[in-house]
Amino acid sequence: MDKSPTLSIKDSTVVAYVISRILSFPFWGLFYLLPVILHKDLHATPFQVATLVAIKPVASLFSPYWSQRVHAMRERLISNLILGNILKFSPFLFFPFISNPWFYIFAVGFHMFLCRGTIPAWMEVLKLKVPRESRSKICAIGSIIDYLGVALLPLFVGGILDNITESWRILFPIAALFGMLSAWPIKKIKISPPDQKESPTVERKIIHLINPWKSSWQLLKKRLDFAKFQWGFFLGGAGLMILQPVLPVYFNNVLHLSYSDVLTAVAALKGIGFALSSPLWVKFFNRSRIFVLCSVVTLAAAIFPLLLIFAHSSSSIIYIAYIAYGVMQGGSELSWKMSGPVFSKEEDSAPYSSVNILAVGIRGVIFPYLGSFLFLKSGSPTFVLLCGMALCLFATAFLSFNGRKYPIRLYTS
Repeated sequence: MDKSPTLSIKDSTVVAYVISRILSFPFWGLFYLLPVILHKDLHATPFQVATLVAIKPVASLFSPYWSQRVHAMRERLISNLILGNILKFSPFLFFPFISNPWFYIFAVGFHMFLCRGTIPAWMEVLKLKVPRESRSKICAIGSIIDYLGVALLPLFVGGILDNITESWRILFPIAALFGMLSAWPIKKIKISPPDQKESPTVERKIIHLINPWKSSWQLLKKRLDFAKFQWGFFLGGAGLMILQPVLPVYFNNVLHLSYSDVLTAVAALKGIGFALSSPLWVKFFNRSRIFVLCSVVTLAAAIFPLLLIFAHSSSSIIYIAYIAYGVMQGGSELSWKMSGPVFSKEEDSAPYSSVNILAVGIRGVIFPYLGSFLFLKSGSPTFVLLCGMALCLFATAFLSFNGRKYPIRLYTS
């Protein structure tokens, strides 16, 4: 790891990470509204709404192709981050001129492709530049900024969205331009070249296409503890993903929520729950076992669909549900991002992080459409919510059982 006496402005890794998050949070607040925008203003079909939900994780299946050639080439880390941060916001500049729902689905997919694709580079930069005991704290601080900033967004744009028709068409390009500015602090990060340079090898295209899958499969066979962790996390994520397609219809047609209401629940209160719980998750992460931590996360995830069921009788419960969701996501994001460095130890963490990303994509291929199918066949959102809760509870049991077999304890502070 590159060592420096302090994390100063000159050694700007932490500063760049934090500033890039600050510049991006206005965009994320609006991003949460896109499923409702498609359903309410663009009159998208149920299939299009389900595809919008699915495209976010499905984009993860392709994102390792963005980061694959960076894994063993340290000099490409920063250029990877700069280009990714500029490109991922570019489609949203065209929102004032385009009304086709499929373009919005493409914009979301392209954005998530680059968001996921740059995560391994970010994790490797933090591993190289930030002391081990500070990494989880830096990740948590960045996530707190995301959620706390988004939590404040309804105060500034909620009234505009409710009172000015389709004002989101102007707000999205403005937020995207702020997001693009995040490339500036990233450019100031300095990565020392490796002691020994490996001569680059020219791969055939077909090998480059299958390499992320092949290397991920080999890693899972080699590291059974990491494979068990992936299965548990996969099941918990599936439980949350299966219920997402029914939420825009549920919010608009059943609970009759305005844009301000959705922002307050999905952005503000979820952000408050995330921000308040993140310091506790960091302490838990630093003193616990990763299987135990994730079993607590999936148990908290099971509470979310249960509260949504009760919101049918009292819409105010939706706000409690999203506070609980924010608490859960604080632990989920921390364990998801840090599992690569934890399991890799002194190895390159990027291949481990890429497995995380591919697993998200596989979930996206299956479970949003499964949730939509179950809703169409049963006609009951409650049934879909119960299915999601059951998957989260099963993930909790699976992680708890395997935590006894693989007691990976984290002493990082």
